Amino acid sequence: MRVFVTGATGFIGSAIIRELLGAGHQVLGLARLDEAAASLTAAGAEVHRGALEDLDSLRGGAAASDGVIHTAFIRDFSDYAGAAQTDRRAIQAIGEALTRSDRPFVVTAGTASLTPGRVVTEEDGPDPGSGLPRVSEETALSFAARGIRVSVVRLPPSVHGEGDHGLVPRLISIARTRGGSAYPGDGSNRWPAVHRLDAAQLFRLALEKAPAGTRLHGVDDEDVPVRDIAEVIGRHVKLPVTAISREEVDGHFGWIGTFFSLDVPASSALTQKQLDWHPVQPGLIPDLDEGHYFND
Repeated sequence: MRVFVTGATGFIGSAIIRELLGAGHQVLGLARLDEAAASLTAAGAEVHRGALEDLDSLRGGAAASDGVIHTAFIRDFSDYAGAAQTDRRAIQAIGEALTRSDRPFVVTAGTASLTPGRVVTEEDGPDPGSGLPRVSEETALSFAARGIRVSVVRLPPSVHGEGDHGLVPRLISIARTRGGSAYPGDGSNRWPAVHRLDAAQLFRLALEKAPAGTRLHGVDDEDVPVRDIAEVIGRHVKLPVTAISREEVDGHFGWIGTFFSLDVPASSALTQKQLDWHPVQPGLIPDLDEGHYFND
């Protein structure tokens, strides 16, 4: 299968490319910059020049492929709503190019937008009160009735592994800057997590066999208390671990405080059963304990 991948040179996308190539697929990767194009070529993928905002380039990449995996997202937390609308338009453009083709279209969403305070499953819909306006899931699934085998892979707040530049590295940086590793409240709120190599395998399986309209959870660890994350960070950077009040969260953590305060445990039991997906990589805490997150 010739697969068009957006976000192809990102932390998750680059792992997906290796997974697809290793399974015998061809990959057409979206690249905006020369550096990204060179990285794709070195990995053994074809290059499709364009950008997430360039809807014609997205339509062209989709039309030239047997299926699409969409992982790109503009991570501008100063205008998260604007980034969400860019994502919506990108998904619509790709979906229009695939309409009535019965080709697979795998779109990335998140578990953080689901109902907090309990273990959510693939059967749960987004929580309108989450305050996270990413509309990728709703937009993508609307194409299931238009002759596209569309599925959604919900990823947890932490997709971890070597090369991670997301939330956990930011927490480590804050701990070093502040002189201590902190957690909000009593630290009992929970994060799900998954290793990026396990996530990459799930994207491939979704591409190959997920039915239209399927919601999937790319989750290994269901419910890691954020206190445990803070403690392993403190241990490795050799700094004290402290609790901070909910009122101090924004001042201490900045924009990441919203995410680090979430209590959003999630299960992937239905996904594992449906696609025979079984994560085998280290969980979040063992991965942190391997030490590569703390190399200067």
